[in-house]
Amino acid sequence: MSRPVAALPMTALIGNPKPHSRTRTVALATAAALHSRLTHCPTPVGAPTVIDLAELTAELVGQGSRPETLDEVLEAVRRPGLLLVASPTFKAAYSGLLKLFVDVLPRGALTGVVAVPLMTAARSGHRHVVDTYLGALLAEVGACVPTVGLCLLEREFDTAEVGIERWLDRAAPAVVDALAVVPGVPAEPGVSRR
Repeated sequence: MSRPVAALPMTALIGNPKPHSRTRTVALATAAALHSRLTHCPTPVGAPTVIDLAELTAELVGQGSRPETLDEVLEAVRRPGLLLVASPTFKAAYSGLLKLFVDVLPRGALTGVVAVPLMTAARSGHRHVVDTYLGALLAEVGACVPTVGLCLLEREFDTAEVGIERWLDRAAPAVVDALAVVPGVPAEPGVSRR
């Protein structure tokens, strides 16, 4: 009789400098859809924990009174599991706030983390930014980025769930495979860990 596999942590990291942004709304919808899709996979993920960098700007620039909060956030994103990273497109790249946060991480900090990049954009010409820049950034700090990212345009926000589900149909199998080999997750009997 096999015992159930403990759920891996799932974190949604939002890199929009504006609190309560539309990027946050899209990120929360995507995190909920990912969680729902991955709940019953061989390596399930827990309910998403949300980290909104707009609430940590002072700590990131060294002007805040809660340095321990920044330490907790850095530790949370480094735990082996699933990390959804969301940013709006600013000047054909991700936000400076997100870059500032990633710059605080040491080299290889996201080793053992399966990362999913998500961006919002105004123009369709910016769809490539999610993979070209954000996906590459996450891989640079050691994350496994197993699938193309999701980029939703502003004109698609009202029907975001359609785009999210369509993207999940293609992306979920690769995410499931990547989660199955996260370090520290015991293999089920008879299941190869590759």
